[in-house]
Amino acid sequence: MADVSIKSPSRDVRDRILRSAAAAATGLAAAAAAVGAGELVAAFTGPDTAPVYAVGSAAIDLTPTPLKEYAVRTFGTNDKPVLLTGIYLTMALLAALAGILARRRPLAGAAVFALFGGVGIWAALSRPAATTTDALPAVTAGIVGFAAMLLLARLLRGAAATASPDGTGARLPEPLAVTERPAVDVPPQGPSRRTVLAVTGGTVAFGALTGFGGRALSDNRYDIAAARAAVRLPAPAERLSPLPGSLHPAAPGLSPFTTPNADFYRVDTALTLPRIDPRHWSLRIHGMVDHPILLTFDDLLRLPLQELDHTLSCVSNEVGGPYVGTTRWLGASLPALLRRAGVRPGADQLVGRSQEGMTIGTPLESVLDGRPALLAVAMNGEALPVARGFPCRSVVPGFYGYTSATKWLVDLDVTTFAAYDPYWVRRGWDRRGEVRTASRIEVPAPFARVPAGDVTLAGTAWATHRGIAAVEVRIDGGPWQTAQLAADGGPDLWRQWTHTWSAARPGTHRIEVRATDASGAVQTEQRAAPFPAGATGWHSTVVTVT
Repeated sequence: MADVSIKSPSRDVRDRILRSAAAAATGLAAAAAAVGAGELVAAFTGPDTAPVYAVGSAAIDLTPTPLKEYAVRTFGTNDKPVLLTGIYLTMALLAALAGILARRRPLAGAAVFALFGGVGIWAALSRPAATTTDALPAVTAGIVGFAAMLLLARLLRGAAATASPDGTGARLPEPLAVTERPAVDVPPQGPSRRTVLAVTGGTVAFGALTGFGGRALSDNRYDIAAARAAVRLPAPAERLSPLPGSLHPAAPGLSPFTTPNADFYRVDTALTLPRIDPRHWSLRIHGMVDHPILLTFDDLLRLPLQELDHTLSCVSNEVGGPYVGTTRWLGASLPALLRRAGVRPGADQLVGRSQEGMTIGTPLESVLDGRPALLAVAMNGEALPVARGFPCRSVVPGFYGYTSATKWLVDLDVTTFAAYDPYWVRRGWDRRGEVRTASRIEVPAPFARVPAGDVTLAGTAWATHRGIAAVEVRIDGGPWQTAQLAADGGPDLWRQWTHTWSAARPGTHRIEVRATDASGAVQTEQRAAPFPAGATGWHSTVVTVT
């Protein structure tokens, strides 16, 4: 008489969970293979064409402005890693669900990966400067994911059928499953579970090898560190004097007057930094001009170069925020080049386009009104870092970066506001983007504990291309007191300030600051979010006197 074993309900639930986990693992393995294959092909078509990066870039473009501002406000310069992590986690979840679906319907599960590939193709071709070859990584990823999912799902079904009592992988009717053990062992007719595990592991290994290998190959193929190091910057036609020490008060904790390149803020939409070999770079100036110009990098360096000390800020900066910095730029005169091209009557907008397709529009009359606008090739004495726009970017004093500072610049179009809306204008931001007067308290740090007595307050104020005439502070809503300003470096630079506060009363105190620009306009108290024209309001901090 054959042995009869009875499966308990708890064991049946456990078996279901294990089967689902195994199926989910096959989906994750197929996803790893797909991503890895896409990365390998992207090593030849460009790092930004890798499916995950292409989808991420498209997601940035489609994200509503309030959500973008929330991401910048919440995650700061880590917003891009957070986005990529979210994409990977979402893909992993969908891949696991696809594996579970494929356990019973292999073609349906595999079709999910074909859909992944389709989304990647759409995302790659949606980029402004896209070509047909940019879709190849996504095509490859879709095919590999589809094939891997189909293979793994069929292996898993075969192993389940071999292990089941009737050879189909099905369970006997509830409530109890009865399995008969034959007296003589019957050799399995399909793949073993060990085979499925080995193939699944091999698929993951394939994905890891091609993924990391493709990324390493891409980094090597598109490495421009040597080309950047080889740039020899000409001396400026007229060298500026070093900035005097009197611009920076001796207040421990106060930001340096000149921002080191490594500390300069970065806010942009590029998930992968454009890596442009200056030997292959060119800039086209065209549109409403009489004489279009095409410049190589060597042509640019042969022009008379000039230096500019300038404070650049981001429109996404909150009141008292960190997205502002001061540097000494070196570059060719942008107004001189535009006059050489011959701007036609009626033109009122200059649109810069970056290598990855970002467009930034600047009021043309402001570029030509005498301010020292540059096509910058260096900052603080060295060639532009890649993250700051190497090999060339624009700098136009008086405007936030989103309307003046095109990084990785390759194209300048002289046009009109009526004819073209740049990237940020299409998303509802102010068309002009003129810098608002801002000031912040840097010393003491927020929630600091300070001893009673004389306490040094210090900070920075800016109103780029207007200049700062005065800074005032007040304590606990009392009368405004004039702060001591450091030396004035010019209207295009921020200005630092200090004030001695006689803190006699222990307890918690609120410190506020406001600035007055050189036109006499006092910084407004009214709070406004960065969108759509820059944040306003007085910065404040709270300290405890002990």
